[in-house]
Amino acid sequence: MPLAKALELAQEYDLDLVEVAANARPPVCKLMDYGKFKYESAMKAREARKNQAHTVIKEMKLRPKIDPHDYDTKKGHVVRFLKQGDKVKITIMFRGREQSRPELGYRLLQRLAEDVTDLGFIESNPKQDGRNMIMVLGPHKKKTEAMAEAREAQAARKAERTGEIGEAPAGEPAEPPADAG
Repeated sequence: MPLAKALELAQEYDLDLVEVAANARPPVCKLMDYGKFKYESAMKAREARKNQAHTVIKEMKLRPKIDPHDYDTKKGHVVRFLKQGDKVKITIMFRGREQSRPELGYRLLQRLAEDVTDLGFIESNPKQDGRNMIMVLGPHKKKTEAMAEAREAQAARKAERTGEIGEAPAGEPAEPPADAG
């Protein structure tokens, strides 16, 4: 179709003539509402960004001679991070004579990995890096799944709260009458 006729047709239907494939022979054009098209594509991009999850690496630092209660606290943080779908970098810091006993750090990292095996897996095995020993744990579920699960749990908690505080049925008082005795 000649260009003049295509432009005339676009004006007649109050649409825009948009070139879709400029390198094709002959060039391919389309009649559309270009403003609406741009708006819809921007909304699709916004929705995709909203559902996108950023991979975050959280870090937890330990010492080889850690107290059992401190270990449990740190393990709780690691569990929380893995439940949120984040990776966790665990660093064991050696000082002084501790550097001559890297097997203590290795055993501690293996123990931690076993304790959280249901939530995550060892992404990179423990390796010595100067005065530190480093291991990375990755979550079993993706960040987007964890976010969706958290939203559902929050909605369930909210529904439970509103159910407990629910209103009395129509025609009945919300509270029993006080004794006027």
